[in-house]
Amino acid sequence: MAQDKTLDDLFLDTLKDIYYAEKQILKTLPKMAKAAQSPQLKAGFEQHQDETETHVERLEQVFEMLGKPARGKTCDAILGIIEEGKSIMEEFKGTSALDAGLVSAAQAVEHYEMARYGTLRTWAQQLGMNDAAKLLAQTLSEEEATDKKLSGLATAEVNKKAA
Repeated sequence: MAQDKTLDDLFLDTLKDIYYAEKQILKTLPKMAKAAQSPQLKAGFEQHQDETETHVERLEQVFEMLGKPARGKTCDAILGIIEEGKSIMEEFKGTSALDAGLVSAAQAVEHYEMARYGTLRTWAQQLGMNDAAKLLAQTLSEEEATDKKLSGLATAEVNKKAA
């Protein structure tokens, strides 16, 4: 029988998952910025890279609060989402639909991150880790803002260009 696992264990496991995911996202954002045709989308990806570096730093602070090393755990979900984004970049390169596809891929990443950060924030609150919860809530808020910016850019520009 498996040993008893607690919410603390699940919190740490999920923290490792999102840490890995953020590191993978950092590697992918420059490729997405390079592929983007819209100057606003390119700038958005570049800005989000800076924000993502801050997100990684915050996660490292949470690991430190737990007295644990900042280590990632392979996240198959983010690898799949990133792979979909790479496919869009290859299949739609040079087309009017590329940027709409890039926004779609970026929003899939954002929605995954929002789900993870929302869960982690709630668990941190439940576990009495108020400082960690504040850091996670701050990142969640930034991910939600990025998602809104992507939606705005999609409706105002890239979807129209693709249509």
